[in-house]
Amino acid sequence: MIELRDVRKVYNEGRPDEVTAVDGVTLAIAPRTVTVLRGPSGSGKTSLLSLIGAMARPTSGRIVVDGREITSLPERFLTDVRRKTFGFVFQQGNLVRGVTTLENVMLPAYPLGEPRPALLARARALLEMLDLGHRLRSKAEWLSGGEAQRAAIARALVNEPKVIIADEPTAHLDTKLSREFMEIVARLKARQKTIVIASHDPVVAEASVVDRAVGMRDGRLDGDGA
Repeated sequence: MIELRDVRKVYNEGRPDEVTAVDGVTLAIAPRTVTVLRGPSGSGKTSLLSLIGAMARPTSGRIVVDGREITSLPERFLTDVRRKTFGFVFQQGNLVRGVTTLENVMLPAYPLGEPRPALLARARALLEMLDLGHRLRSKAEWLSGGEAQRAAIARALVNEPKVIIADEPTAHLDTKLSREFMEIVARLKARQKTIVIASHDPVVAEASVVDRAVGMRDGRLDGDGA
């Protein structure tokens, strides 16, 4: 369970260009479900997603993950929570150019110090699961858009996180590839993952695998919220 309690995120606080990106959000995300944050550009969904995934700290309010309040944790402990609890899929994929697909998938696991043979086997298995076994040695820039997104999903899974965080994952995919992405989401849900997606794509928000679509506008929940 992930709980947000009256969470606010203010950028440039106290300055003339102060912006309130998230404004008093209270939200509970059940485990092993798919939640979509939807809303127009500038609605605050990406900022809220970064707070849920411990990529940013709230200006005020509390965030609880599996019964543990993480809002005030020192950075070194927050980094550990982020690495072990969350896997991230970004809009652009963010694969490292000049590096093979296999090495890209393994990168997030290196700081944990796992023996390379075990890590290599797991990364290979993830790529095989996502139909990329034939692309293990391909450089990131050689992958198609759909292949790059699947490689990014494999990378997000390599540390065996409980929660997958995806920010506009279909923004650069056509309708067919967007539906394929949601089929992968269904497979991840079947593996007991909790998945939180920020998206304005109706293919994502209206997919049958989605348990809950939470609207956002002007930094606040709009519709199905707390």
